[in-house]
Amino acid sequence: MDSNEKKPVNRSRKVSLSFLVSEKEHGLIKERMAEAGMKNLRAYLLRMALSGRIIHVELDSVREMVRLLSNATNNLNQIARRVNGTGSIYAADIDDIRGQYDTLWNQTNEILRRLSAL
Repeated sequence: MDSNEKKPVNRSRKVSLSFLVSEKEHGLIKERMAEAGMKNLRAYLLRMALSGRIIHVELDSVREMVRLLSNATNNLNQIARRVNGTGSIYAADIDDIRGQYDTLWNQTNEILRRLSAL
């Protein structure tokens, strides 16, 4: 082999991936690289593709919590109006509020448990 010929390269990675990004996306990628303390774009993209995490947030439980909070707030306002009008409150009203807040806190704790698992 003469000095101008290149030796064949024995590579374990034989598949090439390529994609285009906007200038803004490129800037964001560079920022994320800097945050990760990495300087090699290829190494960063490979690490993110193989072991990066994508978090999909399920908002149904949050919507349910907002609904429960709205119900509890409406009931509390109705009870407050009644107390202001009559000067008395019923034990059933207090039990109802406690039950609604217990349900609300259970929902909140479930959301927090799921988030901490991420």
